[in-house]
Amino acid sequence: MTEPAGRVLYVIVCAAGPAAEVGRLVDLAQEAGWVVQIVATPSALDFIDVAGLERRTGRPVRSRYRKPDEPKPPRADAIIVAPATYNTINKFALGIADTYALGLLAEAPGLGIPVVVLPFVNRALAARTAFRRSVEDLRAEGVRLLIGPGRFEPHEPTSGPDHFDTYPWDQALTELTDQMP
Repeated sequence: MTEPAGRVLYVIVCAAGPAAEVGRLVDLAQEAGWVVQIVATPSALDFIDVAGLERRTGRPVRSRYRKPDEPKPPRADAIIVAPATYNTINKFALGIADTYALGLLAEAPGLGIPVVVLPFVNRALAARTAFRRSVEDLRAEGVRLLIGPGRFEPHEPTSGPDHFDTYPWDQALTELTDQMP
């Protein structure tokens, strides 16, 4: 595969309800000139249209480390994690790299790759001390975590499906654009 022309944006998608609409973020990013590489957590594969996203991006959806004989993908110039789950946010903060997506995230701050995280969590999970600590730790490392007033606001438990249509995909790209040189 030839190197892409343009800046490369990795969109890491997790297994949360809005994941089915990640194509909205892909379209916004491509309109802004990004070459988009979708990276799905293993569980997210059941939430997304893999073939449709591959057609849209012209790139394979990746969810596992490449085999030694497979071509190396281009390095990300930036990463957006959306929708980001409670589990992924906590593992990212702890440096756990037990999936390809988390391995990329574990390394990104040390490489200076800008990372924007747009959560999709309910209020019960967002209230947990572990989650609040993860948000603080990631922000301290320069990760832009879009949670709170005017950003993603956690919803009531079991009401997630009521918020799929209003998930703020555009906020993630706007935040990224604002921090890029």
